[in-house]
Amino acid sequence: MTSRTAMLIVVGAFAALMSTACATVQPWQRGTLADPLMMFDPDSTTAYMTHWQESREGSMGGYGVQGGGCGCK
Repeated sequence: MTSRTAMLIVVGAFAALMSTACATVQPWQRGTLADPLMMFDPDSTTAYMTHWQESREGSMGGYGVQGGGCGCK
């Protein structure tokens, strides 16, 4: 690897890091960002309750599908 290639890699990495800058949020914009639709998981207790239930029952997955013990829906 030549010094020119190494320099291009360093400059490219620096440019990539600088292009992901943070922005200042103004007070009037905070209402839009606080909208429940902007959340990754609006019901954050679901993952905890699912983990708790799986640990208690000794099972994993299968939530959301209703049916009998025979495997039919």
